[in-house]
Amino acid sequence: MELNADFSQKVVVDTDGLEWQASPMKGVDRRMLDRIGDEVARATTIVRYAPGSQFSAHTHGGGEEFIVLDGVFQDEHGDYPAGTYVRNPPTTSHTPGSEAGCTIFVKLWQFDMNDRTQFHKDMEAELGASENGVATAILHRDKRETVTFCNLEKSATMTSDEIGGIEILVISGTATVNGETLKQNTWLRLPDGTALTATAGAEGAKLWMKTGHLPYAKAPQV
Repeated sequence: MELNADFSQKVVVDTDGLEWQASPMKGVDRRMLDRIGDEVARATTIVRYAPGSQFSAHTHGGGEEFIVLDGVFQDEHGDYPAGTYVRNPPTTSHTPGSEAGCTIFVKLWQFDMNDRTQFHKDMEAELGASENGVATAILHRDKRETVTFCNLEKSATMTSDEIGGIEILVISGTATVNGETLKQNTWLRLPDGTALTATAGAEGAKLWMKTGHLPYAKAPQV
């Protein structure tokens, strides 16, 4: 399966407008954003766990990173409330679920295969001091990519001209990005060579952003 797999093209998805699709595990549904592959896939997805649902134990051969958007995600390593950023690198394993239910934004098979650093972070707690209405946290950086969380106050503007593509998820609020207004839960991917200018709306905006990664996009090697 291929979905939004031409990484030379801009993609904008209002994820709230997508239908939920059942996963192979009862009680776990998903909204697919981009994908190369079938059940083993390089994928970007919104995943919803119903209360009391759980995936069977599994190993992430290509790594997994995710943001908890609402509720509390749980596995044997801990409880991760909304606002948590988690990286589970290649070879890590867990049994994910949620007693109360949760929604996560998750990316699979997009790691440096030599990465073995597993961690989680409270994104708000990582924010630095605000400059011109923009507070920023670098959540992860390696030779392939930079992952950032940004809090924009009302009408504040941030820019990026990083090479290698830019991807954002509007976690809360609204932002006008390159002239297009994006609401909460909108996902945007810009191809390599396209700069980004984002201005927060009246309620401000919180953005998750990844840059530099698109040249490495390919199907899983299994």
